[in-house]
Amino acid sequence: MQFSADDITAIGLTVKVALVAAVLSLPPGLLVAWLLSRKRFFGRGLLDGIVHLPLIMPPVVTGYLLLILFGRKGVIGAALERWFGLVFAFRWTGAALAAAVMGFPLMVRAIRLSLDGVDRKLETAAGTLGAPPVLVFFTVTLPLILPGLIAGTVLSFAKAMGEFGATITFVSNIPGETQTLSMAIYNYTQVPGGDQAALRLTLVSVAISLLALLASELLARRMALRLTR
Repeated sequence: MQFSADDITAIGLTVKVALVAAVLSLPPGLLVAWLLSRKRFFGRGLLDGIVHLPLIMPPVVTGYLLLILFGRKGVIGAALERWFGLVFAFRWTGAALAAAVMGFPLMVRAIRLSLDGVDRKLETAAGTLGAPPVLVFFTVTLPLILPGLIAGTVLSFAKAMGEFGATITFVSNIPGETQTLSMAIYNYTQVPGGDQAALRLTLVSVAISLLALLASELLARRMALRLTR
């Protein structure tokens, strides 16, 4: 298979965007999942609803809201550019942000299910032995939910790999800057004779996603074996 320079750039950009989105989503995803699983507070249902909104709303709506909030004239975007020189609109960083937002509900759900499945008696036992809550979390809870963390991260990565609607609305389709695999495939389907190129990029996208899923399954099994020893 022969790929053009733009195709190779799109492949590399997609992997970079997906990795950044998944890795940067992990700390807030873990925190939100822990809050929803372990705490009872006013507004908990609202937080749960907001987290899952990207799964319900059309991706274009999510992208438009990101443009309003994180665009150069947006409330958050203007402040970030003024204080930190960080620009999201029509940049690859914006593509990573859109992908992270779209994959965030999947990550939170996977981690939350793992937290719900942890035997609280183990945490209580560690606490009665004098371990502070932070130490209990990092020495007892975190190892037990590692398979869920891995699953959530991979789900977020896979979602980012195929993200289209929110991304194209927020950062447009700029070759070399914001054009990911999904956008490149879409472009090829809109021009005569582009079917073969679209098929090649589709196969690449499927291959990367399958490799990520297989790697996550292998890591999850290894973690499960360590926990049972």
